[in-house]
Amino acid sequence: MNDNELRTLEDRMRELVAAFCEANNVPGFVAGVHHAGEQVAIAHGTANVTTGAPMRADTGFLFGSVTKVMTTTLVLQQIDRGLLDLDTPVVEHLPDLALAVPGAAEKILVRHLLSHTNGIDADLYFPDAKGRDALKTYVEGLTTCGILFEPGEQLSYSNGGMILAGRLLEVVTGLTFPELLQRDIYTPTGMRDSSTSAEQAILRSTAVGHFPNPDTLAAEPTGMFTLPETWGPAGGTPIGTVADLLAFGRTHLDGGMAPTGTRVLSAASTALMQETSHDMATPNVPPMGLGWVRYPFGDTTVLAMSGASPGGVSILCVIPGHDLVFAAFGNTPDAILLQDQLLQWLVSDHLGVEIPTLLTETAPDVDLTPYVGSYRSNQLQVDVGIVDGQLEERVTYEPADASQERIFTDFAGGATSAPPQRYVPIRPGLFAPVGYPLATFDGYLRLLLVSYHDVRDGQARFRNGGGRLTRRG
Repeated sequence: MNDNELRTLEDRMRELVAAFCEANNVPGFVAGVHHAGEQVAIAHGTANVTTGAPMRADTGFLFGSVTKVMTTTLVLQQIDRGLLDLDTPVVEHLPDLALAVPGAAEKILVRHLLSHTNGIDADLYFPDAKGRDALKTYVEGLTTCGILFEPGEQLSYSNGGMILAGRLLEVVTGLTFPELLQRDIYTPTGMRDSSTSAEQAILRSTAVGHFPNPDTLAAEPTGMFTLPETWGPAGGTPIGTVADLLAFGRTHLDGGMAPTGTRVLSAASTALMQETSHDMATPNVPPMGLGWVRYPFGDTTVLAMSGASPGGVSILCVIPGHDLVFAAFGNTPDAILLQDQLLQWLVSDHLGVEIPTLLTETAPDVDLTPYVGSYRSNQLQVDVGIVDGQLEERVTYEPADASQERIFTDFAGGATSAPPQRYVPIRPGLFAPVGYPLATFDGYLRLLLVSYHDVRDGQARFRNGGGRLTRRG
């Protein structure tokens, strides 16, 4: 990019961010783009409405699930070093691993952890432990968790799989996950302003999440800054800046070579992470690599991962075919809408890539009866019925104990239930929420679509919403 193109990019990003934040009560937002050797970062608004601290280009924020790509990178590093193998059963390194279903743990391979195909039913399992044994405590508690499917059979976004990968790393390397993250990711990639704990982050400018007041819609700070330390490898605790995320993204853009000139990952392992490892063949669940989600925008693939934190959301996107990395954070959950808007603008207007229409019309004559019923996953039940010729879903959170309820409630900003949601059919097995223009789903928000899978004897076995499976039962 020349100087004029760089200024145009920066000015347009500022316009889009300011307009969205003002219209949607988003206190603060920060974003950065690295393209063709040039880099720009912009910041808007407030990092914390209580203190009035401004959001700056170098303000830190929780990475959330973007951390999962870092965890995957750490695992692939150990494979490069010969300490791990993707096709080795996890129990060979963690012999005490057990799930509520006898024999299930023995079937899980290392690759199943990184490709979200492990089937562990622990999506809302939040053990509250701290210190060097936090991940060990998490794994010990998996004995209370079952499985959604046989490993490799389906794909379901898996926090539990990534946390298990983090514990695997600790056992193989002898270091805690935070120590390993600092040594093998932050330092060699040049992530100078990243930390592994709130105690470190408090020493510098750091944003906090916010939730809308249900009555006034004004943004109010979260009462919980991070998830428990047990969730570190899935994104609970790592914190850093936009510039740091861009440096990490550039490492994957450049075949594992960091901007510092340090080789972080072999070219072969970097490429392997970007290849499709499992494809559900449905528009609402993009093909999964190892760590990365592969979002198709026509012939262009965007490697992406977004990360929810208490009252905030981050995103990291790498577009290998166009030498571009995009990273952003907003300190309310609705900021994901702005991130989707910015990503689509970068792809279509800045890069000149035509984004095809994902959905063109609804299909009113689809038989709805195969999808009716109750679906369950860890502490969650989804009841699906037919109302006025449309599918209607009711989601119920059923906490396992008081500690789980407290953590999840704080993470969700106090709201653990939602009103019933109606869906219209797009085709058999694929549904769109009522009230959204179909163009809404062309970008990142295709995750709002719901799909049903594996119809047997006239009944679907699985429902997929937001990349997560629930099972009929």
